[in-house]
Amino acid sequence: MVAATVRARPAGGAAARPVRYRSPALPVDVLDGWRSLATADPAGSWFTTPEWALSWWETLGTQRGTGEITVWREADGRVSAVVPLLHTRRRLHPRVPLAVPCLTVLGSGPGAADHCGFTAAPERRGEVADWLRRRGRRATLLLTDLDPGQTGLLPPGAVETGRTPCPRADLTAGPDALGSRRFRANLRRYGRKLATEGITFRWVGPAVREVEIAERKALLDAVLRLHRQRRAALGRPTTFDAVRAPLHLRLIERAAATGRGEGPAFLVAERAGEAVGVLYGFLWRDAFAYYQIGWDQTWAPLRLGTAVIAEAVRAAADQGLATFDFLRGTEPYKYRFDAVDREDVSWLVPHGLSGALLGLKHRAKAARRG
Repeated sequence: MVAATVRARPAGGAAARPVRYRSPALPVDVLDGWRSLATADPAGSWFTTPEWALSWWETLGTQRGTGEITVWREADGRVSAVVPLLHTRRRLHPRVPLAVPCLTVLGSGPGAADHCGFTAAPERRGEVADWLRRRGRRATLLLTDLDPGQTGLLPPGAVETGRTPCPRADLTAGPDALGSRRFRANLRRYGRKLATEGITFRWVGPAVREVEIAERKALLDAVLRLHRQRRAALGRPTTFDAVRAPLHLRLIERAAATGRGEGPAFLVAERAGEAVGVLYGFLWRDAFAYYQIGWDQTWAPLRLGTAVIAEAVRAAADQGLATFDFLRGTEPYKYRFDAVDREDVSWLVPHGLSGALLGLKHRAKAARRG
């Protein structure tokens, strides 16, 4: 179902006509325009592409609320802004079954995306911010983990509620320039030991044809299995489980359908033809975003987990990528690769009782941190 609404005439040119889509079945020209817009947007990320947002909506989103995607076009038909939103409810506390309604970014939330947000051409950013301001008069906007470049799209009255460090390593000088001399020597030493044990590494890029989906699906199954086993051995829960599997399978399928060589990719450690370690992430533009990892604990004494990450860093650099994005989390191993924090920012545009309660929740959280 499509509903169209005509809004204010922007200063940047002819009147834009926002069209609201209430289904992930978007027209092909809208998909192509959205993808091109996200690619050209300095604040864009893999998580602002139609591949991520629509895959999430088709799988996890149906259980979490009602989605909508509003699209602006120019007089010549060019897509100039896209705002994907989810009508949902957010709990005020994990142990209290009280949730309040809000609008959030489609595809965001715990265990999902980093560097979230919307995408807009420079001449439409002001209009999008004004449109969000009007939406904020009717519903609380809870915009979590936005890329810092999204600030210009925020409506007046947005309140910062938190920052999430997302370390990233600069690959432009090559992988051998990362880390201390001792760290690099240790990587080489354990690499030789792993090679002696018959462990090899290979990079498997995004699927570009339908026939390549089966291999990527098998690797997805392997990383889910190895990750689950490792977390169980550590006695820690995880959200990267069978519930999330349909999302990632859909991402693989969409990558193959576009044939652009972007999207889900893997670094695989194998021994005797069996995967003993798999790193999973997303290749997009000039960056690789490392999403999850799983590896056989048997090889912990030889630092297999670190070796898999190091090989993924090297593979990304060998392909000419500029950035290895470790995504959220400040685990110490990330900084051994000379990763530097870039912070995603979360915002609240409060409305009514739900806005007051969510604001109170975030103030209490900030007080506990401080």
